Amino acid sequence: MLRKISRFEKSDRYRARIHDLIPGGAHTYSKGDDQFPALAPAAIVRGQGSHVWDLDGNEFLDCSMGLTAVSLGHGYQPVVQRIMEELPNGVNFQRPSYLEMELAERFLSVVPGHDMIKFGKNGSTVTTAAVKIARGYTGRKLIAFPGDHPFYSYDDWFIGKTQCNLGIPEEIQDLSVTFKSYDLQSLEDLFNAYPGQIACVITEPEKNFPIPENYLKDAIALAHRHGALFIADEMITGFKTALPGTSKLRGVVPDLSTWGKGMGNGFSICALTGTREVMELGGIRREGQEKLFLISTTHGAESHTLAAGLAVLHAFTSQDVIGHNLAIGDRLVSHCRNAVKSARLQENIEVVACPWQPLFMFKNAGGEIDNGFRTLMLQEMIARGVLFQGIFSPCFSHDSADVDYFTEAFADSLPVYARALEDGFEKHLVGPPTRPVFRKLL
Repeated sequence: MLRKISRFEKSDRYRARIHDLIPGGAHTYSKGDDQFPALAPAAIVRGQGSHVWDLDGNEFLDCSMGLTAVSLGHGYQPVVQRIMEELPNGVNFQRPSYLEMELAERFLSVVPGHDMIKFGKNGSTVTTAAVKIARGYTGRKLIAFPGDHPFYSYDDWFIGKTQCNLGIPEEIQDLSVTFKSYDLQSLEDLFNAYPGQIACVITEPEKNFPIPENYLKDAIALAHRHGALFIADEMITGFKTALPGTSKLRGVVPDLSTWGKGMGNGFSICALTGTREVMELGGIRREGQEKLFLISTTHGAESHTLAAGLAVLHAFTSQDVIGHNLAIGDRLVSHCRNAVKSARLQENIEVVACPWQPLFMFKNAGGEIDNGFRTLMLQEMIARGVLFQGIFSPCFSHDSADVDYFTEAFADSLPVYARALEDGFEKHLVGPPTRPVFRKLL
């Protein structure tokens, strides 16, 4: 039976106060109030497995799992237990934790072709380190990335190319150049436009929609032909498409890769890996050569997060976590497509068949992607106990009952969507539609 959720009194009080204390109301813009409908939880109190509970005690099936960072489940006991065993020993020391070598060896053992690793606390740290070392290695200035990619880093080299470039000098903005995602000709044209100037290409190796089969292999070869390094940003794909990620699945070896999200089951640990030839540039053994200051963070390798990383790796190597998660995604796509077909809404709702992260696209009566209709669907799913933002990120704690519940809530929401196609989403949506994170004006 579906939960019916309509009370958000404590959430409303939280919303009324939090923006006076925290700019944006959250520490990640994609968790902000403008990313959710008005009738939504403002904050989460606790999570267990695949479910979360808000300030008002409402229970929700969690779909995005900590912005896809929770790969095993909230409060997953083997990870919690491993961390609790380590905590009494202290978390930060004057010298490295002994766990740094253990996790480095274990993590690199599953990354083909990469010899060295640096840990960090967030994705922006390691992506920025990757482009820095690429500049140092090649002696070039320009960074190339897909201009239609939503996010790589909060640092200037990326944000300067978005609509949110206030505070970033034009001189910095001009050091990044963009091409069209997964378009080899677009990338080739970029290299030809800036001959001998591009230090690296950084891109996600895969998206939750089909890409050309040999794109990754061909893009790496193209970058190398033009003297640039290739960085695979596996922040999202890592621990989802395969173990450790898409690079292994496609049989390629990027010069550098960045990892995070799922590797700590929500705990703050990320990593940069690469070939020894490149990574050694950030070391201290090249006697007499110029030093590159790669990553140096006080909290970058706290022992309890290293323990989390070890526990997550053990779970993924001792159990078929990837297989389970892909099966959950496949089941959800199949069920939801059937629901859309039964409601005769195939022209207005698309369920993209990506098992590692099913994507939902919501369209208006004209068949155009429409944020108002998307927000309406978020509102209706939340009202039925599903915390939903348009994707589903399977984790090891999701089970068939969760898929069935999601499908039931989804199917139950479709009649509202159908009515909105006739008389407008405005008559059914409470409050304004959500807004893009990257926008010029508030």
